[in-house]
Amino acid sequence: MMEVLIVKYGEIILKGLNRHLFEDRLLKNIRNKLKGLGEFKITKYQAAVYVEGMIDDFDYDEATVRLTKVFGILYVCRATKCEKDIEAIKNEALKCYNEAYTTGKTFKVEVKRQDKKFPLKSPEVQKILGDYIFSNHFKDAKVDVKNPDITVMAEIRDEGAYVYGKKVAGPGGLPLGINGKCSLMLSGGIDSPVAGYMIAKRGVDLMAVHFHSYPYTSERAKEKVITLAKILSDYAGRIELFVVPFTDIQLLINEKAQNDMLVLLMRRVMMRITEKLTELHGAKAIVTGESLGQVASQTIESMTVTNDVVSMPVFRPLIGMDKEEITKISRKIGTFETSIQPYEDCCTVFVPKHPKTKPQLSEIREEELKLEGIDSLVDEAIRNTEKIIINYSNGGN
Repeated sequence: MMEVLIVKYGEIILKGLNRHLFEDRLLKNIRNKLKGLGEFKITKYQAAVYVEGMIDDFDYDEATVRLTKVFGILYVCRATKCEKDIEAIKNEALKCYNEAYTTGKTFKVEVKRQDKKFPLKSPEVQKILGDYIFSNHFKDAKVDVKNPDITVMAEIRDEGAYVYGKKVAGPGGLPLGINGKCSLMLSGGIDSPVAGYMIAKRGVDLMAVHFHSYPYTSERAKEKVITLAKILSDYAGRIELFVVPFTDIQLLINEKAQNDMLVLLMRRVMMRITEKLTELHGAKAIVTGESLGQVASQTIESMTVTNDVVSMPVFRPLIGMDKEEITKISRKIGTFETSIQPYEDCCTVFVPKHPKTKPQLSEIREEELKLEGIDSLVDEAIRNTEKIIINYSNGGN
């Protein structure tokens, strides 16, 4: 008998003739994620991937943790592979039940018989395993086939029988890299890392752009963003982080423009710079952490104004979420505690007391004409942008 991780995927099985492209990408991402754990073998069978360690001390616990951060995976099961012998299958099924058992828990058994040469059909194996578990716990075992506390699974395949109980949920979505590359506008707040996670979950590679206004924003604020990118890379793999020096641009806007338009003018310049960096580094769209109505710059009118300066698609994965929903995901992916550290970012300096919430495009364009020399400052900012490579710490993705 040996241990095996059974990896199940969900949305991929809905694909048509191009399904193999998604499966191949998922297998590649799984291999990359498990680098450094020692030799292992991966095989694909129907809508599942089987991971077997080829060394005695293969760390299945660590492998399970890593795989639950691979997009495209629905859940991971730690299974025992045994002979296709009903006595061996019974013993493993009872072990699975015992591991999950506590007084009062209900159970059921599910069996899939892919090997049609196996002499017993699925319902017959199901009954044998259920009876065996019940006979060993006859005082308190209760069957519930609709909503059991414990489900013992047995899959009988050509190469052996696999028995398992607990399923560990994965993130779902589509394999990273299958849908191209986008540019994430990454601040130090709660929202933008979540936006990065959500768009990466749709199979998108990420680069990130951060605007830094030293000395109005500190080196600690920059380090905070680097830390957020590292946490995000646990899911999104390697990220190129571009840190744009933004001080001179902000000072010019603050000096020349009408106070209630400062944020919108700043956002327009940020979008222009992000689009140029995005084009330069092979990405196809911009991603922001905006949520409709959350702040003045995130009204329909404000987003219309900021969209006006770019021609590429702008994705806003959080647009329909409230703060509680966004925070819940932030906690789940591990960025929340870093995001709430009290280091300012450039969006929190030079903030007007009464920003416009329903700006007209014509008045913003007119106000922008006051920013003499802004194009030179934009070019200079792009030239002086710092590039930082964020690698997934356990081996790349």
